[in-house]
Amino acid sequence: MKSATVSVIGRPSAGKSTMVNTICEMKVSITSPIPQTTRNKIRGIYTDQRGQLVFIDTPGYHISEKTINKKMQEVTVSALSESDIILYILDGKRAPKKEEEVIASLIKEAGVSTVCAINKKDILTKEEEEDVRFFLKNRFEKSPILLTSAEKDDGIDELLIELFRLAPEGELMYDENSYTDQNLEFRISEIIREKTINLLEDELPHTIFVEVSDLEYDEDENKVWIRAFINTERDGQKGIIVGKGGENIKKIRQASFKDIKKIFPGSKLELDLRVKAVAKWRNNQAVLDKIFRDMNK
Repeated sequence: MKSATVSVIGRPSAGKSTMVNTICEMKVSITSPIPQTTRNKIRGIYTDQRGQLVFIDTPGYHISEKTINKKMQEVTVSALSESDIILYILDGKRAPKKEEEVIASLIKEAGVSTVCAINKKDILTKEEEEDVRFFLKNRFEKSPILLTSAEKDDGIDELLIELFRLAPEGELMYDENSYTDQNLEFRISEIIREKTINLLEDELPHTIFVEVSDLEYDEDENKVWIRAFINTERDGQKGIIVGKGGENIKKIRQASFKDIKKIFPGSKLELDLRVKAVAKWRNNQAVLDKIFRDMNK
């Protein structure tokens, strides 16, 4: 029996969250075309007859001096020291630049067995693949390099073969039916944040945060009731989220409801979703402390 923790690292929008969701066959991490949507270390759990792999989906590594981005960098770096294996995902459509050099250096410094995945193979040209492969071969001579498409579920079986090959012997860390160790409130808030970002990507900065204020279960009626707030900085942004006649918040609620319902199969679900403005929350230490606490859950 094999058992390993796998830190997933790469630049923003390389496909890390999609990869974890595809492997675990459930929504563990939020996905969006907008960079920097994964703020936390998300654990996805994959178990089969070979053993168990626990994936730590880290925030995309992005060089920035902003407080929240620096904290996200720390989250990413700390995850490397926790892992038995590092899964380094590169977006094959983007030529390796400074951030890839920094990530490669961090991985080598960690001294952990590494598997490299050139992602988005379904849309790569031969020249793009060769550029990324050349970069990897010169920095990870002994590491396997695979072509994958997380979105199309292509190359995933080969990736799992390599990860289990490198995994040490050990007992299961989680129940074999588990697919994440996130608490319910966090999973729900991340689903809502994803739907908000994806709907309003051209209109709204994605620096919002979502809090679940109430989560109740009525056993007699088999009913789950949730109240959640989408928090933003200004009333103008609040108006964008709500939309004309409440159109946007209705769409966000409907999309969120569909995914949240999967967490509570067979139960009646009521989702009360609201929006509020928290003035200058990015400079509000209490709010930042909450976000950073969530990063380390």
